[in-house]
This record gives sequence, structure tokens and C-alpha cells, in this order.
Amino acid sequence: MAASGETETRERLKSLPEWSLAGNAIHRKFTFKSFMPAIAFVNKIAEAAEQANHHPDITINYSQVSISLSTHSEGGITPKDFQLAGTIDKLYAAGN
Repeated sequence: MAASGETETRERLKSLPEWSLAGNAIHRKFTFKSFMPAIAFVNKIAEAAEQANHHPDITINYSQVSISLSTHSEGGITPKDFQLAGTIDKLYAAGN
């Protein structure tokens, strides 16, 4: 699966308005009321990522969770990243 070009990536990001392009990854930050809900969310992401066999970079800062998606083996963003971003958005919407 080849990495998407910048034009294709920006077009696909229109369906994920909370996500942004930075370098060769897409990013989103999620905010929670406290640490434990943030950790519960990360655990849900971990389960979905494991099922998809596609693992994001995750940073936790107390009540904020930052996600970065890129297909490292392809050196950029692929449809796998957009699929997992959509799943993560659904997990967030279901929990908030």
C-alpha cells in the first residue's frame, strides 16, 4: 500500500475535520476531564489498533491524548491511517 500524496491526503482530511496534517502523519488531540478517562480512551484505541494491526503514536499528558498516525513501513500516510482515525473518532464520540 503506497503512501498518499499531499493533495490526496488533504482531500481525505476533509472527512476528518478535527485531524490535521503535519509532516508525513495526521494528528489529533483529545481532551478529557481528568487522567483516568484519558487512559480508558487510550486502552480503547489500543484494542482497535491491535485489531487493525496498525499502531498509532500516542502521547498522554494528564487529561490530553495526542494521536499521530502514519504508516511507517510506507514512509507516509496511507488509507490505513484514515481508517484508524475514523475508528478513533467513533470511540471518542461514543465515550463523550
